[in-house]
Amino acid sequence: MSAQTDYQIDQLDARIILDMAEHPRSGVLEMSRRLGVARNTVYARLARLEASGVIVGYGPDIDLAAIGFDVQAFCTIELLQGRFSEVADKLASIPEVIEVHTIAGQGDLVCKLVSTSNPGIMAVVEQILKIEGVDRTTTAISLTEQMTRRTHQLIEGVLT
Repeated sequence: MSAQTDYQIDQLDARIILDMAEHPRSGVLEMSRRLGVARNTVYARLARLEASGVIVGYGPDIDLAAIGFDVQAFCTIELLQGRFSEVADKLASIPEVIEVHTIAGQGDLVCKLVSTSNPGIMAVVEQILKIEGVDRTTTAISLTEQMTRRTHQLIEGVLT
């Protein structure tokens, strides 16, 4: 979940973010040398990007398929009236539910599910259907991932 902010990244912010993506294990000193700016400037910019919610973490980017969770599905959930928070709280307790989004249009929530098998996805959907406030679900199994989550092009747009 992300908080909306009025923070506007500038060219230096964009260069810092892109450098971090390219060299995720390097420190502030190395980054400052690559970018040709003072270490304290990079440090202050990183602190501001974190405080504003632009940078939300530094953890490893895990390939779930590499650890056996190679089946992905998208589950659209229709809720009984006014049950968003209750259902979202219950969904958060299911480890295989890795994303939940409130949507407009057909359905109320869409979830990204992962499992080690199609029967595993079915078991997760059955758990979801047992949640009080869930009316019905529609599930689509992902056959291949055509494009992963990406942000580089948006950040690079600041540089042009």
